[in-house]
Amino acid sequence: MLRHLRHANVVALRALALGHHPFGAILVAPDHATVLLEQGNIDSVQHAESTLARIAAGQLAPDYLWGCTLYTTFEPCVMCAGTQYWANIGRVVYGASERTLLGLTGDHEQNMTFDLPCREVFARGQKPIEVHGPFAEIEQELLEPHSHFWRGAGAR
Repeated sequence: MLRHLRHANVVALRALALGHHPFGAILVAPDHATVLLEQGNIDSVQHAESTLARIAAGQLAPDYLWGCTLYTTFEPCVMCAGTQYWANIGRVVYGASERTLLGLTGDHEQNMTFDLPCREVFARGQKPIEVHGPFAEIEQELLEPHSHFWRGAGAR
């Protein structure tokens, strides 16, 4: 799981280098090894996770997606969790929590972060989405791209 979270962080760093918010996600096949898709954040509405889930739903069968895992640097927000649910991706692994992100971004106009864990969103649905995270052993590595971004000129 840590290897895939680090891969998602590389995608986040690529998004940052392109001037986007530093979030990244990857979709891993049911074999738990093959990376099927990568997606960095685009903007405040096109998050890495929701964009990836929409692309995956357009390319792969729902039964296949149920065996896949979405790896993401931060816990999926309400929008991303909902999109994952409707895309039928059966598992999510995230590195750092939504609450940790809220601590970083505060009331930043480009990331008005919810304080609503994805487990609570999934619990209201009818599918048993499997959730793993956060991972304390990788959190600092994932926070690094955000440490100055939300206070500096990076956020736009």
